[in-house]
Amino acid sequence: MKILIVGAGPAGSLLACHLARRGHRVEVFERRPDPRLAGDDEGRSINLGLSARGVRALTDVGLMDRIRPLAVPMRGRAVHAPDGRVSFHPYGARSDQILHSVRRRDLVTALVEHAAAHPQVTFRFRHRVVDLDRDAPALEAEEEDTGRRLRCTADAVVGADGAFSTVRPSIERDLRREFLPWGYKELTIPSMPVHHEALHVWPGGDDGLIVTHPNRDGSHTATLFLPVERFAQITDPEAFFARRFPDALPLMPYLAKEYGERPVGHLVSVRTRPWRHEGKVVLLGDAAHAVYPFYGQGMNSALEDCTVLDRCLARHADPAAAFAEFERARRPHTDVLEELSRRNFAELRDGVRAPLHRARKRLDLLLARALPGRWVPLYTMISHTTTPYADALAKAERQDAALRRTALGAAGLAVLAAVLAAVFLARKGR
Repeated sequence: MKILIVGAGPAGSLLACHLARRGHRVEVFERRPDPRLAGDDEGRSINLGLSARGVRALTDVGLMDRIRPLAVPMRGRAVHAPDGRVSFHPYGARSDQILHSVRRRDLVTALVEHAAAHPQVTFRFRHRVVDLDRDAPALEAEEEDTGRRLRCTADAVVGADGAFSTVRPSIERDLRREFLPWGYKELTIPSMPVHHEALHVWPGGDDGLIVTHPNRDGSHTATLFLPVERFAQITDPEAFFARRFPDALPLMPYLAKEYGERPVGHLVSVRTRPWRHEGKVVLLGDAAHAVYPFYGQGMNSALEDCTVLDRCLARHADPAAAFAEFERARRPHTDVLEELSRRNFAELRDGVRAPLHRARKRLDLLLARALPGRWVPLYTMISHTTTPYADALAKAERQDAALRRTALGAAGLAVLAAVLAAVFLARKGR
């Protein structure tokens, strides 16, 4: 087949790799410049966290060995308390249960280069899609530099062009797009004095949140989340940080300059239906199911989409059947991911510093060590396995129900955590 992909981000570029391996001819249209030549996109998050789903997807096309040296392992969360103390919380019960922090440009560049190495893949950067005929199917794209218009027909069109997709309106019958009343700015920490290989979190309740990702040069990319209206109200960012995040302020020598120059990013979630039109148009990634970034799964779920769609196309000669199976297979799980991402926003803002929350997380890890394979924390299933999202939530709810049946209150949970910790340490000592 000849397949047109709109969007050359992680999902669109990865899908081009899959389709080319199966012998299809692929043209990819992207309104932004070629990442192999251009700098980081202004206003876009420049760090991504690869988890097990993304790692599996990149491994499937033979690319993870190239990505791994470009990434920094994140072994857990380093949570900063208001008094300046920092506590480290490992992500999993095993040392290999980690995330990988990678710059968006590095990841996309590697994917584009990998896809472009296939002779049947063509990338058209700085081409903006201005019209789509879903029944032909065909699209019309305008070259940004010259204004020249190009019309392309194909056997199928894939919309991998994000939460504000230009492909989606041609097929959507129901759309729910919601903006979180919070935004973000990207800031820089040139050097992190403790726990470099960690995701750092400054929880601030309703008065802000900072999350940082490590980079290979020893720096951290810090993302400041605030209610949108607060960004304009803060005229002296250093005074705000001195009051709200005092131990972060000395780490950010460029705060005033960056705060003034960096744009405010917006946070959006999308649910739409259908994801497909016959066998001619299909959506994936953020175009179909954008989520808030607080579970770190938006990009990972988009990469996983590519793996699932590739398998569906391998099973069905008829694209209509493949697209229908893809939507049936993915929608229930991405709907669950959206809800989990909403919940994790509250956890990062407030929960990570709550004593009961910390006790429960510790208990989860201890139970996972004591009952390997039988007790798996929800976060572990989401981030460190490829268990489908809805299946992971269902298992976690069964585990929670089992805990409740023990009639343990908050104090009981803390006691059980302490007992299990002592048993675990005793076993290690033997």
